[in-house]
Amino acid sequence: MLVPGIVLAVVFLYLPMLGLVIAFQDFKPWLGFVHSPWVGLDHFRLMLSREDSVQVIRNTFAIACLKIVFGLLVPFVFALLLNELRHMFFKRLVQTLVYLPHFMSWVILGGILINLLGNSGPVNQLLSALFGIEPVPFLADGDWFRFTVVVSDIWKEFGFGTILFLAALTAVNPSLYEAAEMDGAGRWQQTLNVTIPAVTPIVIVLGTLSLGSILNAGFDQIFNLYNALVYDKGDIIDTFAYRVGLLQTQFSFGAAVGMFKALISFVLIVVAYRMAFKFANYRIF
Repeated sequence: MLVPGIVLAVVFLYLPMLGLVIAFQDFKPWLGFVHSPWVGLDHFRLMLSREDSVQVIRNTFAIACLKIVFGLLVPFVFALLLNELRHMFFKRLVQTLVYLPHFMSWVILGGILINLLGNSGPVNQLLSALFGIEPVPFLADGDWFRFTVVVSDIWKEFGFGTILFLAALTAVNPSLYEAAEMDGAGRWQQTLNVTIPAVTPIVIVLGTLSLGSILNAGFDQIFNLYNALVYDKGDIIDTFAYRVGLLQTQFSFGAAVGMFKALISFVLIVVAYRMAFKFANYRIF
């Protein structure tokens, strides 16, 4: 039963890793892997010396950190609020509605956001009508672009995170609430002294495991929303590698950028799992 999965993993995940050799070559497609000249670490030195390369690394860390922090905080708070609802039909309805965007592609959402947030889009028209302000360049200014990327990602994914926290909340021992109520604790005090401490280990696990993907700032989202006007604040490692490696046909340099990201991500994954075991006693093996 495992053979088909192993074969697929080898063919599509491990064999392509042989192509990483071009990161150490001045790769020419007509010469192939064997005959392309070897340049060693030149592409990695060039990457760390180029101003735009360093900038995309900063952008990636900034956007990913904002997504991780608010991507944990928003569903956690929303799950606490949703858990207080006693009307089960309304609770399930809200839970379903906030979960639906998780299944939508960024290709679709990107087109919707571009139409909504354009200078003549409904959002800017509404802001102008209500507050009389000039059109906000949500997708044409670097700072506004970061804000738009983080908020739209949270809106799309917080429903999925809410389900995780709601599942954790159902595991809280009801006798703890009964004991707190007998001691005179109200709902707010029960939340502070029972609910939040009980769910904190899950928050720690999700937060530490997110460190492993801190360099994945969301290629699909950025690629479908960004443009040349926001490269200074919105360009990330994945989009930079795509643009330089494929569109500008600098295959070796693009492979070096991707390999650099993979190595850093591997180190962060190892660190994240050790932190998860240390602070929340979470381990896979």
